[in-house]
Amino acid sequence: MAFSLIEGTFSALIFDCDGTLVDSAAAHLLSLQEALKPLGLTIDEEWYRTRHGLGPDPLIDEYEASFGVPRIDRSALFERNNVAFHAAIPMIEEITFVADVARAWHGKVPMSVASNGVRANVEDTLVTAKLRPLFDYVITAEDVKRGKPEPDVYLEAARRMQVDPAKCVVFEDSDEGLEAAHRAGMQGIDIRKEAPLHLG
Repeated sequence: MAFSLIEGTFSALIFDCDGTLVDSAAAHLLSLQEALKPLGLTIDEEWYRTRHGLGPDPLIDEYEASFGVPRIDRSALFERNNVAFHAAIPMIEEITFVADVARAWHGKVPMSVASNGVRANVEDTLVTAKLRPLFDYVITAEDVKRGKPEPDVYLEAARRMQVDPAKCVVFEDSDEGLEAAHRAGMQGIDIRKEAPLHLG
């Protein structure tokens, strides 16, 4: 296993979803491209890849600012995006070297998923990847006032698991997520530094 977790040194594990437990970038990019298409707009893979840790609203804020796009109707965009994402869900695969950590500790310590994503999409993603039964709780940006890089989703996960935040270990793949873990007073593990060579 890529990670050395010593029993007794932590009380709970928290995992980001997209890019950490599952490889869903292609599905999210495709769904966003489909959602933008009726507006005559598109989104470049390279631009999106460096911002995938942002929640939906901050991502579109940055898109509008970067390309001088007039304000986009968010509710209509996200509705189209969600429809397209559900069609793209079969593209999603688990990131095994991280999912194996969850499997190894399942039943030994409380575990949660904490994501900036939309609840329905996160739940469907975990079910599709056959990972949902591993987790006691799933917390999304809809459950808190502020998404990552604010600490809210991680603090809410700790609250629901009834664990001291300082005793939680977080697995993340984005700078925003690691910042959120740090602000929550949790140990953050950057899976990008542990990734097998084939994941780059």
